[in-house]
Amino acid sequence: MHEEVDDETLQAGYRALSSPLRLRILRLCAFDARTNKELAELLGVNPGTMLHHVRTLVSTGFLEAQPERVGAQGAREVPYLATGRSWRTRLPEGSTVIMDTFLQQVAEVPPDKVEISWLGLRLNAEHKAELDRRLAELLTEFKDRGPDADGDAYSLVTVVHPDRNPPAAR
Repeated sequence: MHEEVDDETLQAGYRALSSPLRLRILRLCAFDARTNKELAELLGVNPGTMLHHVRTLVSTGFLEAQPERVGAQGAREVPYLATGRSWRTRLPEGSTVIMDTFLQQVAEVPPDKVEISWLGLRLNAEHKAELDRRLAELLTEFKDRGPDADGDAYSLVTVVHPDRNPPAAR
């Protein structure tokens, strides 16, 4: 499920995805092409700073320029759309950028709108592999459906990690 790339391309991808701001840009461009100006306004960032981040994502293949259009003032605008390349891209070991991005996004949502499930499990290797496979299948199924034209935007984070909860002595 992960593409094979040379080390230089891999490192450039790591750098491009090392910023919560860039991950948020990809999220905003997942379904709708957005201009540098639109992204800057949505994320409260200076347009010059935004342009740097957009160019980084374009040069690494995570964003793609769409056909030019004319803006409200008659100016030429270039909208960008996420390529989907970041989906299930592995990040460097120890990277917390996805959690940092998640925390930034969830901080902007009213607490009563955040649905959290946290479940401890004790699984043997076979059942852990089954869980991993079924989660991947479910996420891939919904991703491959594409966006619902009448749908609302949601963010989904799943995290499975070893838990420091050893079995009790018997």
